[in-house]
Amino acid sequence: MANRTLNKAKAGKNDEFYTQMPDIEAELEHYSEHFKDKVVLCNCDDPRVSNFVRYFMLKFTSLGLKRLIATCYKNQDIDLFSSNDSERAVYMIYEGARDGNMPDWDSVEVHELAGDGDFRSEECINLLIQSDIVFTNPPFSLFREYISQLVQYNKEFLILGRMTAIHYKEVFPLILAGRVWMGVGFNLSMVYQTSYENNLEANKKFVKSKGYDPDKNYIKVPAICWFTNLDHKKRHEELVLYKRYNPEEYPKYYNFDAIEVGQVSDIPCDYTGMMGVPDTLLGQFNPNQFELIGLGRDGEGISVDRSIYSKIKKINPNSRPSHIGFFTETGFAKEPYSRIIVKLKNPLVL
Repeated sequence: MANRTLNKAKAGKNDEFYTQMPDIEAELEHYSEHFKDKVVLCNCDDPRVSNFVRYFMLKFTSLGLKRLIATCYKNQDIDLFSSNDSERAVYMIYEGARDGNMPDWDSVEVHELAGDGDFRSEECINLLIQSDIVFTNPPFSLFREYISQLVQYNKEFLILGRMTAIHYKEVFPLILAGRVWMGVGFNLSMVYQTSYENNLEANKKFVKSKGYDPDKNYIKVPAICWFTNLDHKKRHEELVLYKRYNPEEYPKYYNFDAIEVGQVSDIPCDYTGMMGVPDTLLGQFNPNQFELIGLGRDGEGISVDRSIYSKIKKINPNSRPSHIGFFTETGFAKEPYSRIIVKLKNPLVL
């Protein structure tokens, strides 16, 4: 149901999914060293209701921020679920409480933007240029454009997106080049507040277990990740590998010189060549332990051998020439669901 809700929202270009404070706190606690004297921008956030804005106002002094800027899209009403039909949007520039007191959420001073607040508009780009780090939950339907803009303007960022965004042609080359990586939170089942309804009992049970009222349009959304270019300690933790390579357990692909590894926990510690592993490894990817070669399912970064494709097609009519594949014990040509191609930088040598 959650995935259908997301797909429906994407089709309608409607992206009203609001991040909860515990999820923001759980991730941002890993990046405190990046904030001192920095200008933070939340450019998909109504400053009067956004939990991203509230977090940074609350932590403004302890993080040592220089300035906080927030903008929202066509929303002048203090309403979490605006219809986004206002002619103008609003923005806020916050430089800390002058009297040293805690900020008063009900008296946040906002100003009108000249346009609709779209992050691609000239005035919003000018605010982006003034910022150092961007933190927000951008519209799922515009994730490609959003992250491309951040890279274009050379900004540091920590943003939320669907796990499927790893495969986007605008995103994976950035991961491959080491310009974007995963945050601490990866493949999460997150609770969002939304205008969409999900009355399934399983959803209500999950939402309630997280402390939210299931009757107030809170929904569970699976496979959510943080995307960032800010370093964090988890990125340098080494994955413990205990299995050894043997050809019976790890078949070779018929169109690419690599072995198939079905689970991250099965990565052999002593294999010196290339391996196709589940893309969930990116959530534990240590650039000092692994070399990222490419994306096996779409051929990004690798070149598969297509010369035997016609023969493979006779064995499995559903096979595609751009995807890596292997033969099963029964001789059936099989393509794994999703694989990234990696090599161990320091394989165990006996």
